[in-house]
Amino acid sequence: MKNIKYLIQFIVILFFFLLFKIIGYKNASNLGSKIGKYFGRLVRSDKVILKNLSNIEEYSNLKIGDKKKIVNSVFSNYGRILSDYIYLNKFRDGSLKKFVNIEGYKHLEEIKLKNKKVVFVSGHFNNFELMAMFIDAAGINLAAIYRPLNNIFLNKIMENIRCKHICKNQIKKGKSGTRELLQFLKNNFSVALMIDQRVSEGTKSNFFGKPAFTTTIPAQIVKKFDCEIVPVYIERYEETKFKLTINDPIKFNNNLSVDEITLELNKILEKMILKNPSQWIMTHDRWK
Repeated sequence: MKNIKYLIQFIVILFFFLLFKIIGYKNASNLGSKIGKYFGRLVRSDKVILKNLSNIEEYSNLKIGDKKKIVNSVFSNYGRILSDYIYLNKFRDGSLKKFVNIEGYKHLEEIKLKNKKVVFVSGHFNNFELMAMFIDAAGINLAAIYRPLNNIFLNKIMENIRCKHICKNQIKKGKSGTRELLQFLKNNFSVALMIDQRVSEGTKSNFFGKPAFTTTIPAQIVKKFDCEIVPVYIERYEETKFKLTINDPIKFNNNLSVDEITLELNKILEKMILKNPSQWIMTHDRWK
């Protein structure tokens, strides 16, 4: 039964991909926004977004109408991201590069020049795929950790898109990818990963003042390889444009424990989210 549902989703998304390609980037993005707002709730729960907002003190006391505006913005962004996938090749080859403003590019140049390995960390902000893409396109030796989609039909397409246009070195999230991750690090590759989703193999770390299972992979890499952490943030503005920020590299004191470094990274993530919560694709139950 589940596979039938996934197959139907797959066919519908393929139809929209074809339509997005025909109508052009801007029109596709605007159509994606409408699709996200009107149909996003069929695949993702708005209750989860409202719950996540309630767990963020700064937004917990918002009126329900204001919370629903954020929910609509999240679903709108979800739809725009869907439409962006068909144009990732254009972002990669430079055809749509004018839509992306990169701040802090000098940090990427320094990492490349000094042949350093670092850990790029971020969350699922707007079109999060563009972060790894532009880091990789800058000439950084990069491996990206990803979580396979539950939809087995759609996942094959997404994996192909990621390998071809985002970063050819993709590491499947989970224990199976640990050996591969270590090998890339030993070969002086940098690593990019998201730290905003709940993970069963993580540790409970405070996130907006509440304990939440959080990945310890960045902290473990810092401890083992003495790497710097580079926080990355992306936001959408004027509907179809992006500002990608490569923040200053952070050198953690190696005397800090894995849990202490993980907590500091959660604090960095919190600041990113508070800039504009509607940019955060918060459809996963972060405090489950």
